[in-house]
Amino acid sequence: MSEKQKKASAYWKENVRYLFILLAIWFGVSYGAGIMFKDALNTISLGGFKLGFWFAQQGSIYVFVILIFVYVRLMNKLDKKYGYDE
Repeated sequence: MSEKQKKASAYWKENVRYLFILLAIWFGVSYGAGIMFKDALNTISLGGFKLGFWFAQQGSIYVFVILIFVYVRLMNKLDKKYGYDE
């Protein structure tokens, strides 16, 4: 295996690791906060709405958008680390 292939393989492995971590966070927020822990979160109010309801309706979407920006930042760092930046 050439040095270029090793570098590309390491880059891809790190990229997939970031994806799994970020998707796990999104799943935890959307499923956990919106469904599993809804009753416990509903004891807290946010803007007149119960927090469990808010996470189920909007919170997981906000977290997803934030995770997109986190992913972009991580990938920019990864590109620089492996020399794929422009």
